[in-house]
Amino acid sequence: MNMFRNISKALENIVKKNRAEENNITNNSIFDVMQHYTQVGEYSVGAPEGTPGDKDFDLIVYKNDNGILYQALRPKKAENLAPLFVRKFEPRLNRFRAFQNKKNGRRFIVEEHLDEFINYVKNYTRTNTNSINIGIITDTHQKDVDSLTSYGRLGLLHLKEFNYLEERGFLKLKVHLGDWIDGSDPGLVDEQELINLRNCFSSKRIDYALIKGNHDENDKFDALHEMLPSFPEREFEDIMWTNMYRQHNIHYISRQHGVAYFDYGDLRIIMINTSDVPYILDSNGKKKYNTQHTLAIREDQVQEIIEILEKSVNKQIIFMGHAVPIDRKGMNSLKYNGRSLHELMVAFNQREKGYLNSHDVPLEYTLTNKFDFSNVVKGKIIAYFAGHAHAEDQYRINSIQYITFNCSALVSLSDSNKYNQRYNRQVDQRTEYAGYVVNVDLDKKLLQVFGYGAASKRRVYRI
Repeated sequence: MNMFRNISKALENIVKKNRAEENNITNNSIFDVMQHYTQVGEYSVGAPEGTPGDKDFDLIVYKNDNGILYQALRPKKAENLAPLFVRKFEPRLNRFRAFQNKKNGRRFIVEEHLDEFINYVKNYTRTNTNSINIGIITDTHQKDVDSLTSYGRLGLLHLKEFNYLEERGFLKLKVHLGDWIDGSDPGLVDEQELINLRNCFSSKRIDYALIKGNHDENDKFDALHEMLPSFPEREFEDIMWTNMYRQHNIHYISRQHGVAYFDYGDLRIIMINTSDVPYILDSNGKKKYNTQHTLAIREDQVQEIIEILEKSVNKQIIFMGHAVPIDRKGMNSLKYNGRSLHELMVAFNQREKGYLNSHDVPLEYTLTNKFDFSNVVKGKIIAYFAGHAHAEDQYRINSIQYITFNCSALVSLSDSNKYNQRYNRQVDQRTEYAGYVVNVDLDKKLLQVFGYGAASKRRVYRI
């Protein structure tokens, strides 16, 4: 009798399993209708199935040599039999991933999302000399792991899709605010990741800026290996800044510190480096400072900032860096010299003359810079943009608007901060990624921040 009960229970479990799989397929159809095409063969699909542009396609379902199930979309009556879009079945999700374009690697569902986003932004903005769109993305945390829940290879994909805004002719400038990589892979791996990210983000169409983050020195990996350096000195700088400084429209004092600026009519955008940490090794070849935990600016960089500001007559200025110099309470947000940077910006707005004198900091971070802004007519610092916090925030201190942007990197619900927990970010969903367009309209004295993905739709500030 017990044997028959066990057999009956086993059959019941099999039925439950089959029903669960059927329910998964049904639920996955919510993601897109073509999910239920799992039998090898060729099918005709179109607008009812949610195809790209609602056009007619041949859907080819096949398995590769390893038995992995794929779907491919080929335009109807195409002379070239090669598919235009491809995706594979992902057992960890129990569904197919989103289709990717074989030419550019982008997902068409993300391009459709960005088309909606562009149309939305156009409803609130205008384009003239003193009104421009700036694309902003930050904290991609690229990592050499095929993760579907956290940092991984999605970082590069997010950049490719962010570039769609540029291809649509929608941007004047695009900026990555730092933490390109997670910095937790071996040096040779992360060096190649930086090269790939740089090649993807660099542009010949529009101006671009590559800002350094606190993860970009690979010290997260080094911290697990007794702080023995996995990057040689100035590795990030040599990979990322060499070509950046060759742009036709970029201005700079030197090419050493990551400081640069672009002018658009009366608007001046100044990029700075809040991971300005000296590369010092002790007698055992170990790093003295862990860049991941040492946000800072130093004297030589501050001097370049002063020289640029002293030449900023009639300019409305936005600073951009990886981290904000002070928090909403006015306290130092960098480990070294954040408060000093804020005071320098306030001094500029008040046309002051004086000097910076830091206290209780290591010798490497001592400031002794003189400045004279008394002759700078009608120049004003209106805002400071930053990433790093993995959250959106804003606060206004001494008439300077501080604005932070959410991370592009996918973060799991368990690893998320409170800001990202509300989005419940998941792969291939609109909350997987985050990016922004900032419209600066000096004539209307208006700054608007538009977000897509895990981002606020619209934030408006008077300047």
